[in-house]
Amino acid sequence: MSCREINCEILRKRYPGLLEQIFKDDEGGEHEIIIQTSASGAPTAVINGLYVHSPRDPEREGRRIAESVISDGGHAPVIFLGFGLGYAAQALAKLAPRRPIIIVEKNIAMLRKAFESRDLSSLLAGDGTAIVPGGSGEGVIQALSLFEKTTAVVIRNPALTGADEQWYTAVENRIYSFSMRDNVNAATKKKFGKRWIRNLSRNMSFIRDLPGISRLEGIAAGGPLPVFLAAAGPGLDGILPLLQEIYRRCIVVAVDTSLRFLLRNGIDPDFTLVIDPQFWNSCHLNRCETFRTRLIAESAVYPPVLRLPFRGLYLCGSLFPLGTFIEQRVDPKGILGAGGSVATTAWDFSRTLGAQEIWIAGLDLAFPDQKTHFKGALFEEKALAASSRLDPAETWLYNALRGGIPFTAPSNTGGKVLTDRRLSLYAAWFENNFRRYPGIRNYSLSCGGAGGLAIEGLEPAGADALLALPERRREIDNRLEEAFTRIESVFFEAEETRRRAARYENAALDLKAGLEKIKAACREGTMIASRAQRETGTANREKTLAALDKINRFITDSEVKEIAGFLFPQEALADISASDETAVSDQAGDAAASFRSYLTSSIKLYQSLAEAAEWGV
Repeated sequence: MSCREINCEILRKRYPGLLEQIFKDDEGGEHEIIIQTSASGAPTAVINGLYVHSPRDPEREGRRIAESVISDGGHAPVIFLGFGLGYAAQALAKLAPRRPIIIVEKNIAMLRKAFESRDLSSLLAGDGTAIVPGGSGEGVIQALSLFEKTTAVVIRNPALTGADEQWYTAVENRIYSFSMRDNVNAATKKKFGKRWIRNLSRNMSFIRDLPGISRLEGIAAGGPLPVFLAAAGPGLDGILPLLQEIYRRCIVVAVDTSLRFLLRNGIDPDFTLVIDPQFWNSCHLNRCETFRTRLIAESAVYPPVLRLPFRGLYLCGSLFPLGTFIEQRVDPKGILGAGGSVATTAWDFSRTLGAQEIWIAGLDLAFPDQKTHFKGALFEEKALAASSRLDPAETWLYNALRGGIPFTAPSNTGGKVLTDRRLSLYAAWFENNFRRYPGIRNYSLSCGGAGGLAIEGLEPAGADALLALPERRREIDNRLEEAFTRIESVFFEAEETRRRAARYENAALDLKAGLEKIKAACREGTMIASRAQRETGTANREKTLAALDKINRFITDSEVKEIAGFLFPQEALADISASDETAVSDQAGDAAASFRSYLTSSIKLYQSLAEAAEWGV
């Protein structure tokens, strides 16, 4: 069988639809591709006069690249930007068969040449191999979503990425934004972790006393009602003339940052979401007088927020182990997606309501016309109020525009717009969730202007499309009031309230007892390890290891370990039960030095974990 026949047989069985896409025609594409024979006898490729692989020995070159990847000892997915004839990817599949491989190749003709020139069956047969051919490159995010580790290793082929530089740069920005989530989450936890714990401790009783958003699920379905989501980008200014028309036709959902805009312009939204736990974020709600808005909040928000005079309050599921622990035992609230922005959570809330159409304004995720937010946003007012001759408001604007690694990207109006990597991270979240829920139509409502970032799955729509919707405000009000009345009658019923209070008291006692036990175990572990450090000889080494192993297993088996570990590095908690093996694994090395190192790290671990447990009590 020829190389083409061998590869095609595997493609047909393991990659449905890919074979037809690659061999649907025999066009050469926009670049000149020539297959030559290298000095070693293996085929090599030339594109636009540049060698894609070594002209001497491309197989050796591929092995060298693969060896440099596996030298990190990690398990993260490896993304090849530019496949060429596949030497490096195939070598990696052989050297590290369990390492996920994602192949991204813009040029379909290059893929075709590869499958015609080389037997790639060993690569294509691997369970962890994914291929993203051409298109807009969005498939790379779908492939990354399959793996727990989203921080990927990226290998670029300069000849191929240079030939289609703009396309590969856009793909790389997608990868960076998606992979950045873990780093952002870790940095955010480090910065605000103790604030979240303090807020949760003060708000804990609201988990007992407020209903959850799960009780609102589906109220927009069944003769589906459209939902309008007001984010806080500059595009919000453009739909000002349409606000009354939107209100007549849609359930109106605001984020905390856009509530001020809606109220100032005569719209009291049906729901407003607030998620951020910081004090400054709560200031968006200052002097926002509302008579009908229901507030949707996360239980770690800045405590005064839950005491504001909204028409009603509902909690979404906690994003943190402490809140989750109490909720699961008292009253589960209903989980909403968290993509790092309140707009992501607001979209998921709109989905939870049962919307089949979500109309969105202000989701620019860019800086059209050098603007950051709608006119009159708290950010802008604060900058203007604090400005001086030596520190004008323009300085704040410059920092806002330039502080997030800016770059230009396609806009939803067909041109280019300035965005940055932080905002593109949110765009990746939306694109991923739009694909997860294909039954929901998402529209970006705009009335002219520069436009926001182009987001796959978010369809541009103008005033005419919105005005084509029927007026349904009376139906919306009736359906919402019926739902609110039903929820309150069930949730606040006397016997249910009593049972919920009893569950809350038991959960609080379990939480305190569990954390106290972890603190006591950590104190005992610190004492045992410190005593062993002072001793000489090896007589008690096995006894010490056994004692510490028992403590480690107790901690990892505790039902509150995630709460104690929230402010502690998770990788350290994950490895704690195996740490005694590390202490004795190097039989050929200096066992005494290894044991001393183990004791030192154990003491540090127990002290840090005990401190974290103290915060959770």
